[in-house]
Amino acid sequence: MTRPLKLAIIGGGPSGFYLASRLLSLFPPSHPDLLRIHIFDRLWAPHGLVRYGVAPDHPEVKNCTHKFDSAASDPRFQFFGNVNVTSTGDSNQSLSLNSLKKHYTHLVFATGCTESNMHPSLPRDKGIIVPALDIVHWYTRHPSNPSPPPLRSAQHVSIIGMGNVSLDVARMLLYPPSMLDKYDVPSHVLAALKESQVKHVSVIGRRGPLEAAFTTKELREMMSLPDVALRPLDESVLDVQARTRQQSRTLDLLKKGSKASFGTTSKTWSLEFYRNPIGVTLPNHNPSNPNPNPETETDSFSPSYSLSLSHTTVDPITRRASPSFNPQGVPLTSTLPTSLIITATGFHADPAPSAPYAPWYDPDQRHISTLPGGRVSTSNLDSAEPKIYASGWAATGAKGVLASTMMDAYSVAEAILEDWMNLSSSSSSEAHSASISSVSSTPWDAPPPEVLEGLSSSSSSSLKEVDKTTYEDWLAVDAEERRRTSVQGKERERMDWDEARRFLAEKRPHAAVVES
Repeated sequence: MTRPLKLAIIGGGPSGFYLASRLLSLFPPSHPDLLRIHIFDRLWAPHGLVRYGVAPDHPEVKNCTHKFDSAASDPRFQFFGNVNVTSTGDSNQSLSLNSLKKHYTHLVFATGCTESNMHPSLPRDKGIIVPALDIVHWYTRHPSNPSPPPLRSAQHVSIIGMGNVSLDVARMLLYPPSMLDKYDVPSHVLAALKESQVKHVSVIGRRGPLEAAFTTKELREMMSLPDVALRPLDESVLDVQARTRQQSRTLDLLKKGSKASFGTTSKTWSLEFYRNPIGVTLPNHNPSNPNPNPETETDSFSPSYSLSLSHTTVDPITRRASPSFNPQGVPLTSTLPTSLIITATGFHADPAPSAPYAPWYDPDQRHISTLPGGRVSTSNLDSAEPKIYASGWAATGAKGVLASTMMDAYSVAEAILEDWMNLSSSSSSEAHSASISSVSSTPWDAPPPEVLEGLSSSSSSSLKEVDKTTYEDWLAVDAEERRRTSVQGKERERMDWDEARRFLAEKRPHAAVVES
């Protein structure tokens, strides 16, 4: 008897879908009926960062969803949204990891990195410091529904961090709103951007241009923004020796500057290299002096905060930043008056004990600890115990782009297939296969009963039909969002969960809408 491969993937972002797509394509044609893949996501819509992380003006990045749609059309695949898998399943809105273990032979954590890294020297009060993830979730209409940034009262924005997310946020804040109409920007976000008073964005990094994490593509887009100019950099900042082709391209772009000449535009931005935040205070602002720091700022604004910055230098060997000192040995510092402070210093996996991967979370790496092939452990490869893996950012940390996520997912898919093929058809394996189908009266390839209840309109449980979603539901919402667009050529008008739930209630026969 050949043991079936029944895989549960926790996380419906690009890593989970790439893995599923790869495994579906690699599975031996001689055993087409022995593979089932179920993806569970805590959000109602699939695709994770592709839907809720990609900047609206980068529609080409979302082309990978065609591959995901193709995988989802395979009869061996199912998606279940609004299923929150936790370590304990301690509420009627969550599913325990142990429940999944009873119904699957293999499990993969593809849960990503959902928590923002906070700067150690800055307060964690969101009323003062806004994580960039909140801004991204605001302009992508994430179900977490973060508060909108106070753009009507902010003329100067400071973004801490020099990665692609920093430039994404800066670009969205500086882009002429009328030019965003054609992109996938929710109407309420467009309205807020049109009322925005932001005139200048400072992007702050503790190291220099050679260490900046943003790509040349992102930098080039910032340089090309209409009616937006980069404040010219001091020549000493650019007097460094590039070691890679990307560094050379970055330096060339920085030396050329923005297409629009500085001093001729309505909005500006700056790159504050070799500056590390060390604190925030409320300044005693003098209304008659709206620009109290002309050396570091050129646009008139009404600051709410004073951001203290340590001047730094980078060790040429270790590439680490350390404080700079004047000839008397006093640390060099400066202050930057600003209206809004946004941190974009990376992300990490949720360390909460309720996270489904909690037993394997590495607090030092701040993600799941894995072995080659994404394996969480190799001690049970010859037993009937479910095999557990991690893929994507959940396993590697928040680094790389979609292409690297895809390659990592492919390697995990190949490891799963290898382990499945190497597993002998022992009596214990057969017993476990039998146990999968005997846990409930449902077929062996069905999801856990708790999920089936959530998809059943006749269920008396609080998990009603429109509280759980399928890929068919997503395709219906996707088509409706595209239909609703009010601007010719605009990709879609996004729904939030309340809208999507009511829409699905009308589409499904006898469906009940569950109020939040």
